Amino acid sequence: MRVFALSDIHIDYNVNARWIAALSTSEYRDDLLILAGDVSDSLRLLEWSLLTLAARFKQVLYVPGNHDLWVFRDDDKKTSLEKFDQVSRVVEQSGASMQPFHHEDLSIIPLLSWYDYSFGQPSDELRRHWMDYRACRWPDGFEASHVAAYFENLNNATPMVGGGARITCSHFLPRIDLMPEYIPKEKRILYPVLGSARLDEKIRALKPKIHVYGHSHVNRRVKIDGITYVNNAFGYPRETSIASKKLLCIHPAPMPGRAPNEEVLIADEV
Repeated sequence: MRVFALSDIHIDYNVNARWIAALSTSEYRDDLLILAGDVSDSLRLLEWSLLTLAARFKQVLYVPGNHDLWVFRDDDKKTSLEKFDQVSRVVEQSGASMQPFHHEDLSIIPLLSWYDYSFGQPSDELRRHWMDYRACRWPDGFEASHVAAYFENLNNATPMVGGGARITCSHFLPRIDLMPEYIPKEKRILYPVLGSARLDEKIRALKPKIHVYGHSHVNRRVKIDGITYVNNAFGYPRETSIASKKLLCIHPAPMPGRAPNEEVLIADEV
């Protein structure tokens, strides 16, 4: 049983949706897929994507991203928390899961999360341009820290598991040093909305070998204090230099002869 990682597929773009639809219907039937958020703000497209992937993989493990909780297109004025409830139902009905997966010596634990400004305070410019400030709708009085705490509390029931390979996943970044040094200064304005330091505390309590994340669209593999952090974002069509546009096999060490739309986690970046 192999485990593949993918995030930020943004199937609102037809070329991305076509890539999903073109995945083999036989190659991955015994394998798992970690889908680390940002599929679509459309429940219809989210359902299509999860149904399509669930028909190709033994199990799809999903965590929602910020785009998945956007409500700006909706007319009924529901909150993003209510949208999350709808997303949860779509996930269950599509055959995917947001619950921990355990099989023999393998455990995969999805972690819900949000950014909480532990990576820095947002500037006025960021508040003007970051789409979440317009596309998400929270209950009155909810700040980013409340949103992060809400989803964090949903993880409290996550059980500790036994030995063997343990993998965790989230959409948001658990630590800001996962962003490489080459990121231009003008792009670092986004850092406050990338993730949460408290998320890494949860991850380290679970002691995984690998943590899969998304959101940044900057593909990276880096080992920090015994945990290999992996981002394999598909990204927007224009993002050809920072996204691989391939599945990434993260467990176990694969045999030769992989499919052309796959990459393999071979070595850790320092």
